Amino acid sequence: MRWSHFGSVGLTLLAVGCSGGDGTPDGLGNEPVQQSLKLESFNDCAKLEQYIEDTASKQMRASLEQQKPGYWERFGRNRGVDFGGPPPMSADGPETAGGSTTNSGPKDSTGTNNQVEGVHESDFVQNDGTRIFVLSGNRLYAHRSWPAEQLTLAASLEIEGWPREMLLDEHDRLVIVSQVALGLPGIPAKGSAGGTMVPMPDIACTAFGCGFYNADSTKVTTVDVSDVAHPTVVDQLYMPGAFTQARRVDSSVRLVLSDAFRWPEGVKFWVDYSEDLYKDTKKLEKAIDALIASNEQRIRASTLAQWLPEGKHVDAAGVTTAVPVSCGDFYRSNAPSALGFVTVASLDLDARAAAPGRTSLVAEPGTVYASKDSLYLAHSHYWWWPVPGQKDFTYLHKFDIRQPGRAVYVGSGTVEGTPVNQFALDEYEGVLRLATTVTTRVPEPEHEDWWWGRTTTTSRVTTLGVRNGHLAELGRSENLADGERIFSARFVGPRGYVVTFLQIDPLFTFDLSDPAHPRKVGELKVPGFSTYMHPVGDHHLLTMGVHRDADGGCCGTSALKLSLFDVSDLANPKETATQLVGTAYGWSEAVYEHKAFNYFAAKGLVAIPFTDYTPYYGSYEDYWRNFRTELRVFRVDLEAGISPVGAVSMADMYKRSGMPTWSWYYAPDVRRSVMADDYVYAISDSGVRVAKVDSLQTPLVTVPFLPATP
Repeated sequence: MRWSHFGSVGLTLLAVGCSGGDGTPDGLGNEPVQQSLKLESFNDCAKLEQYIEDTASKQMRASLEQQKPGYWERFGRNRGVDFGGPPPMSADGPETAGGSTTNSGPKDSTGTNNQVEGVHESDFVQNDGTRIFVLSGNRLYAHRSWPAEQLTLAASLEIEGWPREMLLDEHDRLVIVSQVALGLPGIPAKGSAGGTMVPMPDIACTAFGCGFYNADSTKVTTVDVSDVAHPTVVDQLYMPGAFTQARRVDSSVRLVLSDAFRWPEGVKFWVDYSEDLYKDTKKLEKAIDALIASNEQRIRASTLAQWLPEGKHVDAAGVTTAVPVSCGDFYRSNAPSALGFVTVASLDLDARAAAPGRTSLVAEPGTVYASKDSLYLAHSHYWWWPVPGQKDFTYLHKFDIRQPGRAVYVGSGTVEGTPVNQFALDEYEGVLRLATTVTTRVPEPEHEDWWWGRTTTTSRVTTLGVRNGHLAELGRSENLADGERIFSARFVGPRGYVVTFLQIDPLFTFDLSDPAHPRKVGELKVPGFSTYMHPVGDHHLLTMGVHRDADGGCCGTSALKLSLFDVSDLANPKETATQLVGTAYGWSEAVYEHKAFNYFAAKGLVAIPFTDYTPYYGSYEDYWRNFRTELRVFRVDLEAGISPVGAVSMADMYKRSGMPTWSWYYAPDVRRSVMADDYVYAISDSGVRVAKVDSLQTPLVTVPFLPATP
């Protein structure tokens, strides 16, 4: 992630490890759910190092013990498990059109689709009405976007590594996050064996276009864009780990990093295969015991500097300073979790003099939600192996983020079930509302050999508040839709909305005005499911999802769907309008990414990226004749419903680039949009195109980007 020249960076990293809850692990390594959850800080570096090594040794031992031939028989497991060998490896200038308008900014325009008003979320597109910034490939593209007829590329800037997302503040500071490969010590955990994250050999990642997936560190680059034609780098920060999410409230930026656990060189999770060894049970068990002892010796020999490598900071003058680890900034949880490191970094953009701080600990990444005052981290209880009797639980940690540059730990709690995404969490008047699906594993009497059993599901809404330093449950709703799971959730003031799905999509409405008694009020069933819900006014929801025929049919019976719901009467929600989008082959990033969904309240418009194709069995040219990617625009009227306005196509831009293949960081799809007054901008990895709302099929200006290369 990018560290910035703006001083006071207080990262609060929470560490969640595998030292168990109350009780002892079962024979499979499963530990009981921790109901009295808390975080405790490390003030002693020796204890921090010992905790990491104890946790690593414990999980390494559990994985190898489970590979012994007699292991499963001791627990009445299926004798058919095969341990016969090691686990498998898993340039053109802008095209301009005449005409001009005033040089002042547009009257109304859209920005990033944020969950909480005033809490800005990072994305690869940022705009302020007169400028649009886009990350594509390894470059930042800065545009003058107003007047729309004069859209032009003002400048581009190469960014080190693989750029991910960015944030723009009111003082022309663009904070860009990219992934870089610094060659940190150890072998990162990239795969799993028996539930343990284990070292895996690197692949030729660049050749496959997977970019940042092979990086080991995050770089934060702060760019001064007050002169859009001359963006200037003013600060750079390097930290171990992968970028997850970022939020900004005023001048305070919060970043969440997850760092893969790096095993010491030489640690192995299987005995080298030989036919004689794997045929002799006693020899194999002795070899596994010897490997466990050898692994533990390597683990114990590692230093804290190897487990927790430091970062570095480069200021505007090019002076580099180390960003060391402070053991007192680390927290450990008393609940079990998978190996890894999670960090919450707090940056005060206005405090340039203070040095950045860092906190990290053993933890796994999860769901992040932020209000203007609080940040919550949610992650699941870690079950090593499935057995009947298990139930999903989520661990929650709350941080107070009202102070710039700091994130102060408030308390933790445990809730049954797991959230579908960040929209399943919401804070209102100090109360956290959480929608979860509870999965329970039960025996399967008709198949006694299924030692893992089967799962049942139900869903509910739970309210929590801080009591005596803990996140305590205040109330919970009745269980919803047994056998289904939550596909989307949204909370608006004292109201809540939840969509579950199996074959029919029930929309449930909730009255949450009394946190001690959250209650379901209404229910409406419609075919398909909604994956995102957007409030429109006080009494309507505009949703994005997938239509499915009521009979649950297959190909040709599904399509993307926009729906409008009237929820003015919570007891009787109504679907007042629907609009199917595309064919069964069509898809949109807006189905799973809310930042791709763009609702322009001032004009009653919604824009979604859309990609479609028909199967082809011919040449390269045939593919492009059948491929289309465009920005589709619809008008939303509470009385008249949803109606198509048109589409801005960008498929021709990929034909022009002449690239037959695409990668994770350069894909042939429209992905984002900006709307300003009567103009619509479509954005993809290939460039930006603008058109008037009443003539979307005739673009005014197209600004292409350079084709991205590995």
